[in-house]
Amino acid sequence: MAGWTCRFLLQRGARLLSPRTESSLFIACRRTVKTTTWFEEHLTEDNQEYMRKIVGEDYRKLTAERLNPLKDEPWPRHEWTEGSRRVGLIAVKLGMIPVWTKTGERHVATMLQVQDCHVLKYLTKDEYDGRTAALLVGGKNVSPFHRSESEMEMFRNAGVPPKQKVSTFKVSDNAIIKPGTPLYAAHFRPGQYVDVTAKTIGKGFQGVMKRWGFKGQPATHGQTKTHRRPGASGPGGDPARVWKGKKMPGKMGNIIRTAHGLKIWRVNTKYNVLYVNGSVPGHRNCLVKIRDTTLPLRSASILNPPFPTYFTEEEEDLAEDLYDESLFVHTEPSLALT
Repeated sequence: MAGWTCRFLLQRGARLLSPRTESSLFIACRRTVKTTTWFEEHLTEDNQEYMRKIVGEDYRKLTAERLNPLKDEPWPRHEWTEGSRRVGLIAVKLGMIPVWTKTGERHVATMLQVQDCHVLKYLTKDEYDGRTAALLVGGKNVSPFHRSESEMEMFRNAGVPPKQKVSTFKVSDNAIIKPGTPLYAAHFRPGQYVDVTAKTIGKGFQGVMKRWGFKGQPATHGQTKTHRRPGASGPGGDPARVWKGKKMPGKMGNIIRTAHGLKIWRVNTKYNVLYVNGSVPGHRNCLVKIRDTTLPLRSASILNPPFPTYFTEEEEDLAEDLYDESLFVHTEPSLALT
């Protein structure tokens, strides 16, 4: 149902009706919608159920036939070889939790949940940097109003919803994955070491004691208003300047940092949660990048991993929780009676 609404606007100085009058009365009519009628409002319950079923089938058909690139033939897969470089994941930092080993040692682990992680685009060597190929990976669905039209075109071609974070991962030629493929937490396995990259928590402008851990100056013995100050900042005569890189007050945090060589204690395949040893950069609910570690002594922590990634149709019998061999599981008995 629609109605007509009239507004009276008094315009001064505009000569609409008569050129001799300085002010005139202008009437504007605007059509407004007062009520909205839904398609199932005047239908019976059977017809409403039928309409919902038809709409759902049409939507699934549209998604499967037009928007899903996986309907085509899959890309060829290769075997894992030493030196292969796999793709990484984008996860959400949930928080921290303590874990215990079988020997009674207590460790602190960070829970990282993989949410709506998909491969978006494959970049060849010529398109990326000329030396190695790369894959664009997106994580955590977001409203399309937060993305530009060029980015939306990439999401449409991949057949996935818009993503909040898009990152680039360098991969080897035998580890490429077709765009639109979902990525799960089972991409990594317990006992493996990973590198986690995120933006640190911003602390604002801080002094040298909080920013760099300076000791400070004495609180007594003649010190006046110089208790938390850095002191002298450089030599006087030669070179008569302050060296570059001098530790001084400034903005602290809010920069990209990487935590290298973190061990995975546990993998939950039902909720796609990774239990990573220690702390990782970033605040709670922030998005982080997880990839195989580049440390030379820990890069061979796992042999023959899921390559190029974990596919649900190939390993359907995977357990809900995967634990490291040295991790104590609370559901198992701790004492054995003979």
